[in-house]
Amino acid sequence: MKISLSLASSALLALCAAAMPALAHEQIYTALLSGAAENPSNASFGAGAAVITFDLDVLTMRVQTTFAGLSGEVTASHIHCCVAAPGNVGVATTTPTFTSFPLGATFGSYDHTFDMTLASSYNASFITGNGGTVSSAFSAFLAGADAGKAYLNIHSTFAPGGEIRGFLTAVPEPSTYGMLAVGLGLFAFKRRRRA
Repeated sequence: MKISLSLASSALLALCAAAMPALAHEQIYTALLSGAAENPSNASFGAGAAVITFDLDVLTMRVQTTFAGLSGEVTASHIHCCVAAPGNVGVATTTPTFTSFPLGATFGSYDHTFDMTLASSYNASFITGNGGTVSSAFSAFLAGADAGKAYLNIHSTFAPGGEIRGFLTAVPEPSTYGMLAVGLGLFAFKRRRRA
């Protein structure tokens, strides 16, 4: 029995798509931080970038950020969740600021890993408002990040409500690009055979 190429390519893509969640142990998000992204926006010349990595095997969140050119000195930094851009919403992570974040600076970098099984990694009101447990808060936080409804905010003396911020954007897994390439290759092969 001969299987058509389109049926085989569809089956291969379906198998790859079904296997993908089993391979996904990290979820990575990025954000570009600016005063223009604040709500309301401000005239800060500051800028920054962040990479947030959730390790779903050990339930951690690694926060990596760098920033420069702030108009004021840093007073706090954390992640807010869950609202669509350009809205404002309460803080999801530890308050008043990330552990050991460089306060009093106008530039700097930060790299810290949080244990997301601990209540101390969250704002207590975020836990209460999202099911009352650390587990339910973690699920809500991930869902918010996946939906593009979480943002990293750096507050300063120039803008106490937030000088620079950026909404988190999911980074596709490298395997996603591989599957896309395989699918496009099979599609091109099929089109070429027809011609």
